[in-house]
Amino acid sequence: MDLRERYIETNGVRLHVVEAGPANGPMVLFLHGFPEFWYAWRKQLPFFAEKGFLAVAPDQRGYNLSDKPAGIAAYGIDELAKDINGLIDAYGQRQVYLVGHDWGASVAWWTAIKYPDRVKKLVILNVPHPKVMARNVFKNTLQMQRSWYIFFFQIPGAAEKLAAETDYEWVLEMVRTSANPGAFTPEELEEYRKVFQRPGAFTAMVNWYRAMVQTRQEAPKSFDVTMPMILMWGEQDVSMLSQMADESMPFCKQGKLIKMPGVSHWIQHEQADKVNTLIEGFIRE
Repeated sequence: MDLRERYIETNGVRLHVVEAGPANGPMVLFLHGFPEFWYAWRKQLPFFAEKGFLAVAPDQRGYNLSDKPAGIAAYGIDELAKDINGLIDAYGQRQVYLVGHDWGASVAWWTAIKYPDRVKKLVILNVPHPKVMARNVFKNTLQMQRSWYIFFFQIPGAAEKLAAETDYEWVLEMVRTSANPGAFTPEELEEYRKVFQRPGAFTAMVNWYRAMVQTRQEAPKSFDVTMPMILMWGEQDVSMLSQMADESMPFCKQGKLIKMPGVSHWIQHEQADKVNTLIEGFIRE
């Protein structure tokens, strides 16, 4: 598959973007989470390109080859959603099909809430609605235990020190142990290590979590998600309680929940064929 690389200026930053498929095809925009980069969608880009879609996966700000602005405030969810709104503009699109996983799902939720006219259909993988996430992470004791790393990341410099002193093996081990066997090959994980090693990258990545706790965002007029959407949920997610998936659905006016028993947080890696087929079918409905 021919993967094309480009850089796009949006919202004051330059994002590295990988794309595949016909430039005039319907655009499917894939947003990765922590601690990944565009490579998170390596099993999706060829599939959708071959189906005639323009499949686009940026490195979000702070990651890999994209800009890494200084400071925590630069990684607030409002700024991250503005990046995506500007990216859609840069492609000359009025609306896109938006797909997000992990932190990319949080950005996708927020983009759909703040810029509903830009999202034709929404696909969320293993992250709850932002109101549900906030309520559980800060008030549900069991979820707080699962979200320990969010609170650890608030300590200035601590995550960076631990990660760097282990040559980022600590981070890779977090991925490895939270996934089902075979989800990531050793060679694939080495690609992640290279990205962590880029100057300023790991601090920028962790600053997403710091901004989550330490910054205030402009509240939307409504937290309802109005466009058709599906929430796919791997029920073996070690960091997210499955009940949050159910709690998210009342916010979705045209929503459908698809739970996958035995699947971990890394849903698009472990069940690529199933996820791809479900997304394509949903888009074509």
